[in-house]
Amino acid sequence: MTSELPASQLSSSIVDEIEQLKGTFPGYRRAHARGVCYDATFVPSGVAADLTTAAHLRGEPVPATVRFSHTDTNPHLPDADRAVRGFATKFHLPGGGTTDLVTINLDRFIASTPEDFLHLLKAAEPDPATGAPDLAKVQAHVAGHPSAGPALAAAAKLPTPRSYGTTTYWAVHAFLWRGEDGVARPVRYRWEPVAGEAVLGEGEGTDGSATYLAEELAQRLSEGPVEFTLKVQLGEPGDPTHDSTLVWPAERTEVTAGRLSITAEAADQEHWAAQVFDPTQLTPGIELSDDPVLAARSAIYAVSYDRRSHGR
Repeated sequence: MTSELPASQLSSSIVDEIEQLKGTFPGYRRAHARGVCYDATFVPSGVAADLTTAAHLRGEPVPATVRFSHTDTNPHLPDADRAVRGFATKFHLPGGGTTDLVTINLDRFIASTPEDFLHLLKAAEPDPATGAPDLAKVQAHVAGHPSAGPALAAAAKLPTPRSYGTTTYWAVHAFLWRGEDGVARPVRYRWEPVAGEAVLGEGEGTDGSATYLAEELAQRLSEGPVEFTLKVQLGEPGDPTHDSTLVWPAERTEVTAGRLSITAEAADQEHWAAQVFDPTQLTPGIELSDDPVLAARSAIYAVSYDRRSHGR
């Protein structure tokens, strides 16, 4: 689909539509409004050294800052709600600078282009008479954009994590690794919990604290680090890199690029709450793919940041 709006206007329209759909909470992100940040260390395994020149994936351990979040715009929703969860990592690179990896606990996105995302948001607008989305409009959108269906269906039945530390998270977009040989290789990332996956059963967690996931992780951290391995799927010719609603075959070669150890809540939560975790903030050795949603995210985040930083 060709763009109907200039890029800057499209970004603003997407943020406007999120506000229309979910409400506005001044000073908060337009998505992933409530989150907690943590100190961490990433130790590369070394197996990526022949595939990318990115320093944090081939050299010495690097510090990192992690943000776990509820993806909704409302910072007051309880953690027991069925919702997508976020896991953003800012790697602090040798010699200064940072690079970000932004993941969620779904393996694909709900739209293949920014324009499709805007159209889906519009289709999901609440009916003034009922205050709820018009299911027929959403179904009509999916009928015209069938690749959106799997992610929407998965999100609708997503179980609630028992812990932020017992959940798998995907980057949803393809990226390119470029090694010393100059070859660009498509890759997809996911974080796998070393403790294994665990979710709440039906009805569990409804009587607990509204912020039980942060409280549970604090308790878990008091007993030792919470760890994840960085799994990287290596694409083959023909694997789509332009469409984040599609996943690659499970039999693709994978490497374990390293291990992340989360050790404690970050001391300055206010500082890190104000920061942007941007999946297009890359470092030499990692490049954007041809995914238009990935390319658009930085501008969308910038609109959200400008509004929240001005108390809107």
